[in-house]
Amino acid sequence: MQDTRPLAFELDARALTARAITAVRVMFAVLGVLALAVGIALIVWPGRTLAVGAALAGIYFAVAGVARIAMGVFGSAVSGGLRALAIVMGVLMLLAGVVTLRNLEASTAVLLLVVALTVGIGWIIDGIMVIVESGKARSRVWAILYGTVGLLAGIAVIAFPALTATVLVWIAAGVFVVLGAVGLVRAFSFGRELEATL
Repeated sequence: MQDTRPLAFELDARALTARAITAVRVMFAVLGVLALAVGIALIVWPGRTLAVGAALAGIYFAVAGVARIAMGVFGSAVSGGLRALAIVMGVLMLLAGVVTLRNLEASTAVLLLVVALTVGIGWIIDGIMVIVESGKARSRVWAILYGTVGLLAGIAVIAFPALTATVLVWIAAGVFVVLGAVGLVRAFSFGRELEATL
């Protein structure tokens, strides 16, 4: 017989209360809307994308970090391993956001490189977190897609920061729009199969 218990770092809707599922959905929705807004803003304001894009990316990572920390601190229905990992990753994402926001007046070349590297690190961290917590729920496919897009985008940015910096605006816009759309799908699909039993 197959073991259906969640792993230490897995976000499994079957192991959560209705309130915890709602909290996770809200986190997914907030991050999805924010990512979508960042992506659209980067497309709409291409002339001011460096400063606006850096600020929006910094805000996104800061908010995502706070959301992860809150999930780790207040997620009593979530496993201890996932709570600890959420706090550590949340702190790293929050720091990435703060570093980006504090350096908005740096020179364009340095700022673009810093933003590229920060975005790359942020996407890698977020992608790893999402894949690790994907669980066995029906929304797992969306979670893995979301995590994989973020992870691959982050690796590409880190591997080619100078090349990426020149097209960062369009890459970031596209990735944020995809992450936002998939995040919203996750918000509506996470734990959906358990609604009748709760």
